Amino acid sequence: MCRSIKTLRPPYAETVTDEDIRAAALQYVRKISGFRTPAPHNAEAFDAAVDAVTAASQDLLGQLVVRGAPSR
Repeated sequence: MCRSIKTLRPPYAETVTDEDIRAAALQYVRKISGFRTPAPHNAEAFDAAVDAVTAASQDLLGQLVVRGAPSR
């Protein structure tokens, strides 16, 4: 997959910001679309995909239970 996407869950990441999650989503969408920057006629779809992946990632990270990790 995309090696520049970092693991964003404990214990690999102590604190994760919304910007970290969005950056990972952007890298994912760039990888699967094959575009670093989309053409103007694809920009809306590209941005919507980044938003959707960001939201899904936030949901996932918010619901994960990591055994042995301290409660927050």
